Amino acid sequence: MRDKYDVVVIGGGPAGLSAATVLGRSRRSVLVVDAGEPRNAPAAHAHNVLSRDGAAPLDLLAAGRDEVRTYGGETEAGTVADVRRDDDGFVVALADGRTVGARRILSAAGLRDVLPDVPGLAELWGTDVLHCPYCHGWEVRDQPIGILGGGPLSLHTAHLFRQLTDDVTVFVHTDDEPPADALARLAARGMRIVRGEVVGVETNGGRLHGVRLSSGEVVAVRALAVRPQFLARAEHLAGLGLHAQPVEVQGQVMGAAVPSDAMGATSVRGVWVAGNVTDLGGQVMTSAAAGLMAGAAINADLVARDTDQAVAAAGEHEHEQEHDERAQHGHGAADLDGMFDVAFWEERYSGKEPAWSGRANATLVAEVSGLAPGTALEIAAGEGGDAMWLAEQGWQVTATDFAAAGLARGAAEAAERGIADRITWRQADITAWTGDATYDLVTAHYLHPAPEQRAAVTRTMASLVAPGGHLLIVGHHVLDLATTMPRPNIPELFTDADELLTHLDPAQWDVLACDARPRDAVDPEGRPVRLHEAVLHLRRR
Repeated sequence: MRDKYDVVVIGGGPAGLSAATVLGRSRRSVLVVDAGEPRNAPAAHAHNVLSRDGAAPLDLLAAGRDEVRTYGGETEAGTVADVRRDDDGFVVALADGRTVGARRILSAAGLRDVLPDVPGLAELWGTDVLHCPYCHGWEVRDQPIGILGGGPLSLHTAHLFRQLTDDVTVFVHTDDEPPADALARLAARGMRIVRGEVVGVETNGGRLHGVRLSSGEVVAVRALAVRPQFLARAEHLAGLGLHAQPVEVQGQVMGAAVPSDAMGATSVRGVWVAGNVTDLGGQVMTSAAAGLMAGAAINADLVARDTDQAVAAAGEHEHEQEHDERAQHGHGAADLDGMFDVAFWEERYSGKEPAWSGRANATLVAEVSGLAPGTALEIAAGEGGDAMWLAEQGWQVTATDFAAAGLARGAAEAAERGIADRITWRQADITAWTGDATYDLVTAHYLHPAPEQRAAVTRTMASLVAPGGHLLIVGHHVLDLATTMPRPNIPELFTDADELLTHLDPAQWDVLACDARPRDAVDPEGRPVRLHEAVLHLRRR
């Protein structure tokens, strides 16, 4: 396994392999982690599979794995124990201790069939003990067939099997007596009712021979249809807050499944489900179709995210030039003081046209996209492009700047976008901060405080991060002074992430990023240039 994939698919059944194939054909990196416990392994044949009817289930899966590999997908034997959200997607933990990263998750882990508590059923499951007339009915046609249970779903099954044989016996077992109209419908089609608890099965040569009642009577049948409880294999999703929920049909709980929309999307952003984990009645073909749809939805979601990041990156050159106007009106110590002149920025933000592009910074998008939304504080928000992007992702944002004109322009734009209720605009100077509220995310882009204020400003921003919250500081790196990209000739203005980190107590933080992050750009003369951003991303312990 590599360190990270676009998509990790949990479960190598029809749904998981189908999704992995469509993702591979879209040139996504995809890993299928399969525990090797297919639900239909006891069955000799799979049916209703167009052009492959009667194929052995394990042969179908082997062919599916080959198809996934044809398009660059990978398969790995293993059991997924846990999935957790990471800062840039998810971390998938296998039971053997290995971990792998993923931008998106598809769980197609299937379900467990919990059989009625009758001795002998498990040994015959998938051969003579059945549950689906469409999967196995033709193979037991014209034979004596028993139906275990007198509940609504069992009686429905009885009518389906009656299409295949004239000899159907309904064992009421431990269920309540069926209502009179239901009994009349059974009798009208010549089906027999047997009352009494079923305590076992009789076999002959390893095949079902009869059903034994508590009275000692044995009723001859050659197949027995039962109604298991269908329980989705969803334990690995619990860490994300996803759990299987009861599914009720005709007033009877048939099992538990993970809720999803028509394309398999769950309530957790970035997580999809397909197949029996969400559709308890799904067969091979329908599960494969659900996997295809979920795979296509995941690819579309990734395409949208990649496009957003590309747009942000394309505008980064313009965005950073705008920020650098803070330092473009001179050189030397006197001009450094002028950079922090409120009057200059009030005039700048009061112009007819917006001062900034309105796009979110690419590094913010890259670092924050995988975080669960909460409360956020943006320092030096300007006209609020970053704040509005955060609000649109679900964050409750406080946007601050020492120039009121920029905040007013941002508030007007937020109102037009319909997100005014998600952003509080506050005129404030981080060098003279008041208030003790804390936030799940504190961020500042290209703030560049004066050298003598840098340590205090960094500590102030850090003090505003709640336990478990994130601090993200991004600035132009000092390495950029050696490029042809316009930068103020004030070396002391620039720093790197390592220096910022020295101002904080390392015992209080987990370091998620502390680097000079390179990226390619084009200078005003059209020449390619390699820039570096000082990125410090921390999580408070």
